[in-house]
Amino acid sequence: MTAPQKREEYTAESIQVLKGLEAVRRRPGMYIGSTSARGLHHLVYEVVDNSVDEALAGFCDRIDVTIHQDNSVTVVDNGRGIPVDLHKTEKLPGVEVAMTMLHAGGKFDKSSYKVSGGLHGVGVSVVNALSERLDVWVQRDGKEHHMAFARGVTVQTLEVTGKAKRNGCRISFKPDAKIFTETEFDYATIASRLRELAFLNQGLTLTLLDERAAKQEEFVYKRGLAEFVTYLRGNRKALHPKPIQFQAAKDDVEIDVAVQYDEGYAENTFSFVNNINTHEGGTHLTGFKAALTRVINEVAKDKALKKEDFTLSGDDVREGLTSVIHVKVKEPQFEGQTKTKLGNSEVEGIVKTVVYENLRNFLMENPSVSRVVIEKAVSAARAREAARKARELVRRKSALEGGILPGKLADCSVTDPTMCELYLVEGDSAGGSAKQGRDRQFQAILPLRGKILNVQKARVDKILSNEEIRTIITAMGTGVGEDEFKLDEARYHKIIIMTDADVDGAHIRTLLLTFFYNQMRQLIEAGYVYIAQPPLFRVAKGKEEFYAYDEAERDDYIKRLSNGQGKGSVNVSRYKGLGEMNPEQLWKTTMDPASRTLLKVEMEDAVAAAQLFEILMGDEVEPRKLFIESNAKFVKNLDI
Repeated sequence: MTAPQKREEYTAESIQVLKGLEAVRRRPGMYIGSTSARGLHHLVYEVVDNSVDEALAGFCDRIDVTIHQDNSVTVVDNGRGIPVDLHKTEKLPGVEVAMTMLHAGGKFDKSSYKVSGGLHGVGVSVVNALSERLDVWVQRDGKEHHMAFARGVTVQTLEVTGKAKRNGCRISFKPDAKIFTETEFDYATIASRLRELAFLNQGLTLTLLDERAAKQEEFVYKRGLAEFVTYLRGNRKALHPKPIQFQAAKDDVEIDVAVQYDEGYAENTFSFVNNINTHEGGTHLTGFKAALTRVINEVAKDKALKKEDFTLSGDDVREGLTSVIHVKVKEPQFEGQTKTKLGNSEVEGIVKTVVYENLRNFLMENPSVSRVVIEKAVSAARAREAARKARELVRRKSALEGGILPGKLADCSVTDPTMCELYLVEGDSAGGSAKQGRDRQFQAILPLRGKILNVQKARVDKILSNEEIRTIITAMGTGVGEDEFKLDEARYHKIIIMTDADVDGAHIRTLLLTFFYNQMRQLIEAGYVYIAQPPLFRVAKGKEEFYAYDEAERDDYIKRLSNGQGKGSVNVSRYKGLGEMNPEQLWKTTMDPASRTLLKVEMEDAVAAAQLFEILMGDEVEPRKLFIESNAKFVKNLDI
């Protein structure tokens, strides 16, 4: 009989009260998403967003960002400067309240900021809490003031340090190495965000200086979203010379839209609210798409440009479209998995009205543009009709009712999609090993023969005529195309791309990611798409064996086994293909949930993703050549 355990009392003293910014340091992921590179860069965005809010309010037209040698960052703006007078209730200077208290900021006061990106008001105080040192200089009313903090705690109280010729604010911070697993800022990541902000805020100048590499760029766009669309379109040939752009305000909602059609088949539409990229869309995007479809159908009818008696669908009118919509809303309500989906119901009708009126007027007054846009949509509709039978084949309903799941799919026995995994495996040999090594209860295997079609350069009818792609869509059960895709009918909530660790495997993986990005982007946004990480090496001596995923790990195992007891030499095998592994090895290294490594495919920067797919998989050779030349030095495992 075991002795009774001592009962622990649960009293008020058991409840921890985290004062000030303690909660941020205890659970940083709740505030910035992660403590890796993603969260690290989020610190810069929070400080810059405060300065951009000053620009939105009409008090700032320049923001300068500097990355210093020690990986600290300074952000300078010429806005009003954070208030330095005493807060009535806190009895502290306004700047200290903003820096040390969560949910304290001018963004809750509608008279201070009409619209704002960071309405939660935790931004700069979170940066302060997660920095080993933060200094702030405020220029207001002819004086410069300075304060300093260490990990969120005031170490130098507010003092006047000199005279100031203008108003503004300068914040320098160094991320806390005790919090972050990575502390080195990536120039390209920050530059991408600053460029995006410059596009979204017409005429605002943002600069980036990297003292570590003596690199510097300036971002300023006088035509705003029109230049953004041109940038996004890249090398694809435009159907009309200039983007269609219009700006309007209705019922306290400001709307900025730019659209342009090109000869390609992919749609690239990006939506923003108060400078926040709404990856999951929302009411503003719904209103925009509805208005676009209605306008093009009406103009086609009015100008007798469409002879066929059918209505153009949303997919038809968005083929080859590059567009950006940016709305500014006083009190945005966000929802969705990543809180980047606008939920304000009133915005949909406002956007629909504004887009309808402005776009219709433009197309009616510019017949040459109307003609090429409508011809493009009609051509897409014809292709859609030609692909109708193929589309019907891959719909889940007909697939399940007809019992025509792909013959080469080795399905799993569990029917709950949240428990099911689908492995897309390169080749029949690896597929055979995967089928034998898997857990049949929840893991399904779909072997793919050869390389699938490059969907970046193909229309939907050609895409659906490709047998391997049809097989993938049928297995997934969601349908394809924005108008028909249904995420809640997905048969698997984990789609795992498992290819060889060589050049051909990397190409197949890129082709599959291009397909998912262009035709089933919702799967990526929902977090359903993963990449398997098979080992590159097997290191063995006697009965001991280890699997290494890179050369450094291989060398560590070699050293460990060489220094160990026992006779015999260390044997090292390099895996070039999954088919070289037997079922037990494939399960142990790549498929067993207890020991495998999976990379989730995330779309943190949709703009950069769209550009990268166009560079890698588009028609133009020169951009691809430049990309390979500039990134060759980063290649670690090249199969030659």
